[in-house]
Amino acid sequence: MFHLLLAIIYLAFISLGLPDGLLGSAWPAMYGEFNVPVSYAGVISMIISAGTIVSSLQSDRLTKRFGTGKVTLVSIALTAVALLGFSCSHSFIALCLWGIPYGLGAGSIDASLNNYVALHYASRHMSWLHCMWGIGASVGPYIMSYALSGGQGWNMGYRYISLIQIVLTVIILFSLPLWKTRSGSSQSENTETTSSDYEKRDSADKPLSLKAILRIPGAKEILFTFFCYCALESTAMLWAGSYLVLKNGLDTETAAALAGLFFIGITSGRAVSGFLTMKLSDVAMIRLGTCIITVGIICIMLPLGTIGVLSGLLLIGLGCAPVYPCIIHSTPEHFGADKSQALIGVQMASAYIGTCLMPPLFGLIANHISVALFPAYMLIFLIIMTLMHEKLLRKTK
Repeated sequence: MFHLLLAIIYLAFISLGLPDGLLGSAWPAMYGEFNVPVSYAGVISMIISAGTIVSSLQSDRLTKRFGTGKVTLVSIALTAVALLGFSCSHSFIALCLWGIPYGLGAGSIDASLNNYVALHYASRHMSWLHCMWGIGASVGPYIMSYALSGGQGWNMGYRYISLIQIVLTVIILFSLPLWKTRSGSSQSENTETTSSDYEKRDSADKPLSLKAILRIPGAKEILFTFFCYCALESTAMLWAGSYLVLKNGLDTETAAALAGLFFIGITSGRAVSGFLTMKLSDVAMIRLGTCIITVGIICIMLPLGTIGVLSGLLLIGLGCAPVYPCIIHSTPEHFGADKSQALIGVQMASAYIGTCLMPPLFGLIANHISVALFPAYMLIFLIIMTLMHEKLLRKTK
């Protein structure tokens, strides 16, 4: 039963990543149809991000009341309906409206599943599960490309992903009894705590307010750590291609392909990180990742030409790989299992704020000053992230 539930959670993480690259890959074919500027993709993205922030902040309350299994079920169902709505939309306003349930569903499942895995499974599973997210995020655009190249239109691309989510919703529905049985593993995989024990305790505990969470020693530091990490990661994702074009003079097609080195680094890095966590602690993995990111940024800064930039992007992806999953997995250890859902929910909200605001800010910097500040911009967030994480460790020692 333990392995069956774990397999279902793996599927859920792939499902979580599938829609993430759809808007970016489909928008060039969409905005002309809706007669809106190309920049309006940012409006939809911000609406989705706002929904994820709201649902992440409510994840503690929802999980304590309904349990992780039911929250996961409803969240995936909500995402499936929203994607189906996208596929049937014929106006920009309709896309914006369907973006609301899309964001609400994505935020809830992200926070709830991350906390469940942090409580019940070893660190290697957290790394491998986020590797599954990377696989899903990589496959989504290929499915959209298949629909577009086959003349089926962007609508069918969204519909294919929606159908996959519907199938997963049915699987989660039939798996609900598993979420209440013995997990067989906690974060150290040697305790006798059961998942039903967690569910009972969670149901009895009163959800923590945001004000109460921020009073917990180390809470502000971990939120800043997460904010800065996601600001760095999302900036690298969004602007690597533009940097290669504007700074290194590559053509757009080549730059788009080579910018994918970051995704290759982060996905393969998480697969390897799962094995490294068998020997290294979460803190050691985060520090290792930080060092690799530093080397990657230096490679981009040095006058090494395109080879230096490409090597840097790959290294930044490899360095980012362990940071996100290990920060989440270490949350119960730093703050206690009884507070982990509340903390992880707020961490997710902080992450989405960083993802939502910081890449557009660099866009303004690139437009009005210079795109050459790309590595320096990431370095600032890396330094703040490192300082905040070390301060967190001192406070929660």
